[in-house]
Amino acid sequence: MPRVTPPSPHPESPSAAHCPVVVIGAGPAGLTVGNILRAAGVDCLVLETESRAFIEQRPRAGVIEEWAVRGLEQRGLAGDLPKRAERHTECEFRFDGRGHRFAYTELTGYHHWVHPQPLLVTDLVREYADVRGGEIRFGVRDVRLHDLDSDRPAVSYTDPDSGERHLVTCAFVAGCDGARGASRAALPSWARISRHDYGIGWLALLAEAPPSSDRVLFGMHADGFAGHMPRGPELTRYYLQCPPGDDPDSWSHERVWAELQRRLRAADRPPLTEGRLLEKRVLDMHNYVVEPMVFGRLFLAGDAAHLVAPIAAKGMNLALHDAFLLGDGLVAQLTEGDATGLDGYSDACLRRVWDYQEFSEWLSGIFHGTSSGDPYVAGTALARLRRICTSPVAAAAFAEQYLGTAGAF
Repeated sequence: MPRVTPPSPHPESPSAAHCPVVVIGAGPAGLTVGNILRAAGVDCLVLETESRAFIEQRPRAGVIEEWAVRGLEQRGLAGDLPKRAERHTECEFRFDGRGHRFAYTELTGYHHWVHPQPLLVTDLVREYADVRGGEIRFGVRDVRLHDLDSDRPAVSYTDPDSGERHLVTCAFVAGCDGARGASRAALPSWARISRHDYGIGWLALLAEAPPSSDRVLFGMHADGFAGHMPRGPELTRYYLQCPPGDDPDSWSHERVWAELQRRLRAADRPPLTEGRLLEKRVLDMHNYVVEPMVFGRLFLAGDAAHLVAPIAAKGMNLALHDAFLLGDGLVAQLTEGDATGLDGYSDACLRRVWDYQEFSEWLSGIFHGTSSGDPYVAGTALARLRRICTSPVAAAAFAEQYLGTAGAF
């Protein structure tokens, strides 16, 4: 571990509680870290600014790679996920007016699971708080981090019920609270944050309609990308490319379905099954990476450290990858005095982060190239698509990145 400096006094509280680890943020990363610690008998405190009901219902993506489910199973955190989740073995590209089936499990032996993130969060918070007896505070306010370069860092927060300030000293802080949380606010000026803006938006839709196919559909059209993702027998997630910052209310029921039918049309496939729209949100496509992911005793994980636009459905998988490494590393340090995992944490995480960032950018070229308005860009995007659909070597290389099997553990 790096050399540390003595802590400064905390004027906010005359006395402080203590636990080995404070986890900030109760998303997939924070709850997974907390569960790993509790399983090893290590006390920790999870702080979350939202309510339990909110985090259990917050809409998020639901694609989980096979290695990530295996990691949850190894740590006793998968529950009945493999029984409830949908097992996906193929996807389909739609371009040139036809559907092109891509059977990635036939190529690789690996598959995807589709399991909405709110269901995973519900299981993780139940396991942490109700089964493993982990301490968690919901609805906290004004979270602040202190003395991260010392061997006795601390976190302070305001209790939502009493309005009192509380201070907790610890050995380590796990920052799992996203891009606008207290962890990012505490970063030093020398932290490097790399950003990439795709200059496009996606209209995210949830339809009360049976899936129109048993697989994910990617539609590449001159008027913009469209996506179809099954979410159970009666629900389907759809995406429509739109201008960034577009107003969801400008997309009427009729306009949405007309665009989906057109952009996902294939002459050899039936039309989409339409239904009531339950949700409409515009997501602006952008990525960022924070380097390093460790600042003194603060270890970033999940969206606090990096964001991958939902283009490649990698976000939850990266959060779990971070959490597995961080949770295991903290346990080794606190129970055995072995700092190997924590010392190598940032480098190990960033290798996969940058690999997924590169794939997201590459896939964006395919998804959005045909609607770029540039005939050259559109032509090269279609050439890539045709190569994936006709060349076994190109198909295998794409499948490896799509499934996240390269370097998976």
